[in-house]
Amino acid sequence: MEMRATMAEQSDSPWLDQVFCEDALAGLARIPDGSVDLILTDPPYNLGKDYGNASDQQTVEEYLCWTERWIDAVLPKLKPTGSLYIFLTWRYSPEIFVMLKKRMTMMNEIIWDRRVPSMGGSVRSFSSVHDTVGFFVARKDYYFDLDAVRIPYDAETKKARSRSIFIGAKWLEVGYNPKDVWSVSRLHREHSERVDHPTQKPLEIIERMVKASCPPGGVVLDLFMGSGTTALAARRCGRHFVGFELNPDYCAIIEARLAEEDAAAALAAALPVADANGKPARARTAKAAKAVKTVKTAKTTKTAKAVKATKPAPAAKAAKTVKTAVPKRSRVPKPPEEISI
Repeated sequence: MEMRATMAEQSDSPWLDQVFCEDALAGLARIPDGSVDLILTDPPYNLGKDYGNASDQQTVEEYLCWTERWIDAVLPKLKPTGSLYIFLTWRYSPEIFVMLKKRMTMMNEIIWDRRVPSMGGSVRSFSSVHDTVGFFVARKDYYFDLDAVRIPYDAETKKARSRSIFIGAKWLEVGYNPKDVWSVSRLHREHSERVDHPTQKPLEIIERMVKASCPPGGVVLDLFMGSGTTALAARRCGRHFVGFELNPDYCAIIEARLAEEDAAAALAAALPVADANGKPARARTAKAAKAVKTVKTAKTTKTAKAVKATKPAPAAKAAKTVKTAVPKRSRVPKPPEEISI
């Protein structure tokens, strides 16, 4: 489901569905207090990565002081029923969690298992293969939709729970809670979702957070957009978004990803849909109808060629079978019987 700001919303909220190419601390003044349902952000980890600026190359004291400043600046933007997810490294999560615990209630520490192959790594410590995610809420009546992110049970599990005591069990039909350890592969260079960003997060993870903690039509705020996955997830899930990104190259990537998603959504909307009886309806536009006809023609041609290629040759033109004589087996004389002496 696609979500876009209406004309009225755009006039009242010009910041809605926008990614501003500027520093978040300066740009937050654009957003009214109490207008955001979910803060979902992946700040620099201060591990020395190159984001086109020095944001990830601070001293420990500078980094923690800067983190506290943006936390204090962004929390007033959150609605009373809102939530916050923050990606961190284990190196700084203890200090930053303490900062947030003084201001919010911590609900979960989520471990993202990146499924890093068991090759190489440190020989003086255990290899780090996870990111830490903090889930915080403003108050007890925060928005949370578990059913939207339940993981379906497989057929084997359902079959094993087929006894009468399990019949009608809601949990068996709707699936299970994802728990607090999320095993989702990092995006390798060959992954179709991957773009030119060093710490891009998978859509699967971000969409889970959006669906669970932002109501349909709500607003998601990301202070450090990076590759734009938060904006893309919000649009795909029927939510609004707003965010900031310092690097102009990353802003261009975000714009391209959103444009690609819009084009895909427009194409899907133009394709035929089934009517009430389950029969394919006509294409919604002449352009879509032409595209469907082209696809059908191509499939018919391809099928015809395949049938022609597999059709057996006529008997008159069939190659003659040469009968090969099989030599008779020669008899082997029996050995003489042994004579006892």
